Amino acid sequence: QVQLVESGGGLVQAGGSLRLSCVASGGTFSSYAMGWCRQAPGKEREFVAAINWSGGRIYYADSVKGRFTISRDNAKNTVYLQMNSLKPEDTAVYHCAAAVSLSMVVGGGGDYWGQGTQVTVSS
Repeated sequence: QVQLVESGGGLVQAGGSLRLSCVASGGTFSSYAMGWCRQAPGKEREFVAAINWSGGRIYYADSVKGRFTISRDNAKNTVYLQMNSLKPEDTAVYHCAAAVSLSMVVGGGGDYWGQGTQVTVSS
């Protein structure tokens, strides 16, 4: 069983930056593809970014491409999401996901999920 704990959310003005972290425990981190999804109030969960076990394959949603960067440190069992040029429409709860299948994460799914961290972008 893999446990995922996100951190780094908060309130930021439009144009600002935040870095989210997700620490994994209870499994072999380097065996999993990792990803970030977000869910705004009243909206469906939305895929944001995904990274394969080695970091050699990365995918982004069109809405965040060029502004967000996903990365991972297998030695620290951690995946990151650097978010720059934030917009009010980025406001959501951001969840970290882990899956054996990269395609599952790219599709917005996961075998394991974190509880999420709130990101609020003010205009």
